[in-house]
Amino acid sequence: MAGTASKLLILWTNAQKETVHNMVFMYSVNARLYGWWDEVTLLIWGEPARLTVEDAEVQADIARAREVGVRVIACKACAQNLGVVEQLEGLGVEVFYTGVFLTEWLKSGEKMLSI
Repeated sequence: MAGTASKLLILWTNAQKETVHNMVFMYSVNARLYGWWDEVTLLIWGEPARLTVEDAEVQADIARAREVGVRVIACKACAQNLGVVEQLEGLGVEVFYTGVFLTEWLKSGEKMLSI
């Protein structure tokens, strides 16, 4: 399908560090570096928001992902509930109410990986 960008949304809800380093960031970064997907969006949902603001390694992973072109966004309602909106924004994460975004993505038929 010439001219059609391949897009992937990674819905990140698992805050186990082994999963974070060995799946979430390993795949999202490599997907951009090796051109497996034209666009990769990482959606931080729930407990990973707290992990992100409390863990320097995860913050470095976020920076690396953004550096290679991964769009990193976070659920604002989750971030508000956890009291981490400003910290996420300070890391360059786009924080907004993502319910409609996620619903539209699902209805669009684009690919999604839930972790």
